[in-house]
Amino acid sequence: MNEPVRIAEGVHRCGTDLVNWYLVEEGGRVTIVDCGAPGYWPQLDPSLAAIGRARSDVDAVVLTHGDSDHVGFSERLRSEAGVTVWAPVGDAKLVREGKVKKTEGSPLPYLRYPFAYRLLFHLVRNGGAKVPAVANLSTYDGGQTLEVPGNPVAVHTPGHTRGHCVLQFGDVLLAGDAICTLNPLTGRRGPQVMPKAFDTDSAEALASIDLLPEASVIGVGHGDPWTEGTAAAKDRAREVGPT
Repeated sequence: MNEPVRIAEGVHRCGTDLVNWYLVEEGGRVTIVDCGAPGYWPQLDPSLAAIGRARSDVDAVVLTHGDSDHVGFSERLRSEAGVTVWAPVGDAKLVREGKVKKTEGSPLPYLRYPFAYRLLFHLVRNGGAKVPAVANLSTYDGGQTLEVPGNPVAVHTPGHTRGHCVLQFGDVLLAGDAICTLNPLTGRRGPQVMPKAFDTDSAEALASIDLLPEASVIGVGHGDPWTEGTAAAKDRAREVGPT
């Protein structure tokens, strides 16, 4: 586990060097955005303590989409602490039923990249081979402002999953897997869309780049935060294209 890193006022990046999740703090209350892989559960209390908070300060979990390395420990937190879990309407069935989405491509061609083994082994070790079903789920949609700490505005950005949404907290964008700065299969760094093996529709994912709102800081599911502006991130992602 890495120590939480403050990427903006009240926004902290948690997780590992392969998968990120976030704590957003406002008025002493906390929203968790994505929950890493299921095996990241032991990170929760130390991460909260590092920013001076406890599990009792968490009001909500907001998932950007329904993949296992984002749904993570959300059901355990819901069942043990009564925290409300929110997911995009378009991914609600995946999350409620613990289903794995159908992707455009196979991971097999990516096995020529040594980096792919790091991620795949890491996910298997941390319970990421299946999506942990969330028994009681609240849903949100694009254009909605969520009444949780930080009051994020959701923007629907399909392609990685059908329901994928990014969340704008003021001048900070938590982008889930709409964009990454570390390709989790090839290891390439810099803004780009996720690889075809992880997207439902890579052309749609690339088109959704245009929907990303302007922000000073973009926190992603995989890789370091981007601080050079949304326009530059879009340009870089278009140059790289689907992988």
